[in-house]
Amino acid sequence: MRRLSIGICIFFFLASLSFSADWPGWRGPNHDGVSPETGLVSQWSIQGENLIWKAEFIGRSTPVVLNGRVYVIGRTGEGITRQEHVACFDASNGKLIWERKFNVYHSTVPFNRVGWASLAADPETGNIYAHGVGGLFLCLDRDGKTVWQHSLTEEFGHISGFGGRTDTPVVDENQVILGFVSSGWGEQGAPRHRYFSFDKKTGVVLWVSTPGGAPYDLNVQPTPVVVTMNGTRMLIGGNADGGIYALKIHTGEKVWSFQLSKRGINTSVAVGGTKVYAAHSEENMDEASQGRVVCIDGTGTGDITKTGEIWRADKIGVGFSSPLLHDGILYAVDNSAVLYAFDAAGGQTLWQQHLGTVGKGSPVWADGKLYVAEVNGNFHIVQPSREGVKVLDTEKINVPAGRYAEIYGSPAIAYGCVYFTTEEGLYCLGNKKAKFKVSAPAKTGPVPSSSGKGAPASALAIPAEVLIKPGDSVTYHVKTFDASGQFLTEGPATWTMAGLKATIDSNGIFKPEGNNSQAGVITAQVGELKTTARVRIIPDLPWSQDFETFEEGKSPAYWVGAGRKFPVKTKDGNKVLAKPPVETGLQTADVFMGPPNLSHYTIQADIMGTKDKRRMPDAGLIANGYTLDLMGGHQRLQIRSWASMLRVEKTIDFPWQPDIWYTMKLKVDFEGDKAIVKGKVWPKTDAEPEAWTITVEDPIGIKEGSPGFYGNSVTEIYYDNFKVTKSES
Repeated sequence: MRRLSIGICIFFFLASLSFSADWPGWRGPNHDGVSPETGLVSQWSIQGENLIWKAEFIGRSTPVVLNGRVYVIGRTGEGITRQEHVACFDASNGKLIWERKFNVYHSTVPFNRVGWASLAADPETGNIYAHGVGGLFLCLDRDGKTVWQHSLTEEFGHISGFGGRTDTPVVDENQVILGFVSSGWGEQGAPRHRYFSFDKKTGVVLWVSTPGGAPYDLNVQPTPVVVTMNGTRMLIGGNADGGIYALKIHTGEKVWSFQLSKRGINTSVAVGGTKVYAAHSEENMDEASQGRVVCIDGTGTGDITKTGEIWRADKIGVGFSSPLLHDGILYAVDNSAVLYAFDAAGGQTLWQQHLGTVGKGSPVWADGKLYVAEVNGNFHIVQPSREGVKVLDTEKINVPAGRYAEIYGSPAIAYGCVYFTTEEGLYCLGNKKAKFKVSAPAKTGPVPSSSGKGAPASALAIPAEVLIKPGDSVTYHVKTFDASGQFLTEGPATWTMAGLKATIDSNGIFKPEGNNSQAGVITAQVGELKTTARVRIIPDLPWSQDFETFEEGKSPAYWVGAGRKFPVKTKDGNKVLAKPPVETGLQTADVFMGPPNLSHYTIQADIMGTKDKRRMPDAGLIANGYTLDLMGGHQRLQIRSWASMLRVEKTIDFPWQPDIWYTMKLKVDFEGDKAIVKGKVWPKTDAEPEAWTITVEDPIGIKEGSPGFYGNSVTEIYYDNFKVTKSES
């Protein structure tokens, strides 16, 4: 009897541990979409059966659940008040604890795609990480206060297009890792899908990895997963170039690649042991067919496209919903919302089940059931086996107007409940009679560093990238790692520099010299190993540039997004910055000149457009996330922010001529939260007019942002004599 009592106690203790588990990432604590919890509901109703609570929120991604709280990202507001929205709710009753709203700018994402990427939560610190559609990357504490942030667009050239697909951050050990397509500065100028590792507590850049080639798509959402395979901790995921890549997670070094699709990948992989399961819905690389589910041997190195395939299921288009592996079965939802079950070992199709018409959300397995949403408002609970599937419940969710409520995200399982977001609200499903229980936050302490073995095989100089001012200093340190990417030592290095006027001593203390803008590379050598770090140095305002000192074909190396798109040319005996038309790709581009936290400044430049038949370009200036655009084709002048939505917009007729220099000036003033955005344009040969040409007010003003140039070069554009000065108070 005593043994039975002890066994019963152990059972209930273990059950309580799983019952109170958190869901800190979009695919759960183990990056696999599987929950260990039991006793979950098999049916519910919008009228109230097993519906514990519903909160007002408009979302399209997966909630994260941590320490008794549910965190979500979505959209809010109407017209000029449209914003991205991060909110925190009490997991037990749906009470709003806090919310933060953020302006969207430097983006062409439409409003209904705002809040695309899921949040990520860190169990150690309780911090929340949010990747906004416009490239704002935030670390928030449990109370919603900003710990650190990066403007990825203005700092690294984050590309945010109309498609809106945005990758979700991944937290692992001391890092938070994020992938996106960028066109930055220096060697990172070419558009590529890159992975950026940040220190999760400070935001310092630890490493940047560019494993693939030119992207086929500029907006993708293939959130990578973290696994340990053959002693190497790896980050494995899809890429905008159509490949699947495995990286050593501590260094970003590429382990292997597998080319799968002719377009970008939008699904995460599933991993079981040494097998990696991937899927897509575009054209295959090796034959003229659309879509594939594939099983890859993850033990290889290098390019394993021809050697790493274990099995494939062709002509199945799983392009957005990520596959899930459990108990020898691989589950996948195709673009037409057909749920497939494959034998994970051999790839045979076991069965299929129609769930609706559009499949985007990824299934979650828990308590012997699959919880999976369909875009057109359908939420399904099904019971799968190898022999078939039983539909336990299907609920249709509509918005008040009567049409279906869109559901794009996946459920999160925690505390015996199922949480999911829709266009119509945030839902919590569970047994109303069960006692809601959350375990006390784990006191994990600092994450221990893994201990490597053997000789050093690679090194990192940290920080990997910085932007500083003259007079500032940076202290670099170097870490070494073994062949499997495990940390070995941190110690001294021999330092050299390229393209920089600065000093760096034996302790790694870097100090720029002079008061000029610079950009370059610092190299650290430890034994035979070499590693580099990148640095930009930009002084305080004022700035001015007439481009006379630049070599033709080059552009300022310290500007983000310039690269080969904005070369210096000679025009009428003077050197100017140009933006010529491109043969392929987008004609539209932005250039950012400095740090993203600037405010209270005025930017001015001379601008000339050319004409080809009836075509003229659009050209302008950027300040604080607002664009002043001289629109050639429409013969208008516009101030705007958030180009696709024109959240802030004023347009006036403004006839202007090709091949004539005009001077443009843009200034943003503030009255409390309100921004007053002023633009001025006049022929360069004329005196500056006293009155502003165009003015618009923004009640929720963008308080800071990098100065920049804008160009849509259907014909060639020229820029000259730019200057940025502090605005008069």
